Amino acid sequence: MSYRIDIAAPAQRQLRKLDPQARRRLQAAIELLAEEPRPPAAKMLVNSDGAWRVRVGDYRLIYDIEDDRLVVLVLAAGHRREIYR
Repeated sequence: MSYRIDIAAPAQRQLRKLDPQARRRLQAAIELLAEEPRPPAAKMLVNSDGAWRVRVGDYRLIYDIEDDRLVVLVLAAGHRREIYR
């Protein structure tokens, strides 16, 4: 069962600003979320409304899972020092 990936406009802008190597690594992680939206390394964020995060080196992906529609919505992507602000 494969999920559809949607990337929110702010996350698209954040991805475009990253260096090419980091962008490729994050895009590969996003593609993996289509098959497994809750990988073992993913954690649910505490003060969010069901958002999840996955680590990709020093970078983070923040995303939401809509199980009823089989959609993974990427909300934010960036370096760990900036992503939680």
